[in-house]
Amino acid sequence: MYAKDDPRSSLATAAATAPRTDAGTPIAAPQYADLRTPAAPDAAGPEGRTAVVRAQNVVLAHTGVRAGEELDNGTLEGELAVVVTEDSPAFSVHTEDGETYVDGPGLVVVPPGASRITAHGEGPLVRLVEAGERAWRERAVNAAAYSEDHPRVAPLRRWPEPVGGRAVRFYPLAEVPDEPGRFGRIFRTRAFMVNFLPPQHGPRDPRRLSPHTHEDFEQLSLAMRGTYTHHIRTPWLNDSTGWREDEHVTLGSPSLAIIPPPTVHTSAAKDPGVNQLIDIFSPPRADFSARPGWVLNADDYPMP
Repeated sequence: MYAKDDPRSSLATAAATAPRTDAGTPIAAPQYADLRTPAAPDAAGPEGRTAVVRAQNVVLAHTGVRAGEELDNGTLEGELAVVVTEDSPAFSVHTEDGETYVDGPGLVVVPPGASRITAHGEGPLVRLVEAGERAWRERAVNAAAYSEDHPRVAPLRRWPEPVGGRAVRFYPLAEVPDEPGRFGRIFRTRAFMVNFLPPQHGPRDPRRLSPHTHEDFEQLSLAMRGTYTHHIRTPWLNDSTGWREDEHVTLGSPSLAIIPPPTVHTSAAKDPGVNQLIDIFSPPRADFSARPGWVLNADDYPMP
């Protein structure tokens, strides 16, 4: 699946276990979302510039904020994660414990409870909440696709509480230099794993793609700069009425591809400039977590 110089080629092969579902269980269709056009770009408030899309275990909200605007996250049962990119503005997170100022790309984790965000500039902010939060999942443009759980996707069971108790935690990318042999810059929470992949300058070499599969979890591939083509092949099952043609879907940014298990997939940057892809998983991946040094905030968020 992977070239020898791909860090993922070192991942341990999972031990043989009984499959979660019957071999004939239908395979869900891939989903794609253009996050640029949730509403008119001159919408008066941030809610009109918020695109909400869900997967089975996670809801993603992309907002183009303006200086002085506030985002109300509601009162959540689980943690909130904020994906901060190079194009995001500085902002403050307000919780019952106080205010936290964030400036620079990275991942912010907000503890359960009521919270809001005040933007200090203009740009994109991406929020992740658990799909168990009804108010959020019902806002998703693709809510109908999950009217019933997809049986091939493992359910979310939160990982252990963070060390040190409740707090707003900011993990800046500026403190994480590139390291040969490590796959991207990975952070996890109790419910999510976020991998900031290295920026791709120019198109990806079509002779060096990495088609692979996941047994029982979805992959959310979030493009925040550039253009990507998502190549996805659905395996054939005995029931030929569920067969699909191979998909080669090209999306600009910001956009989201939701890749279901066990499809064969790979994504290729296409833009001649900078292309930036961020992969999101829920629950956190055990195979990435088992690699020493890959999860950069593992001391805060232990494995089960």
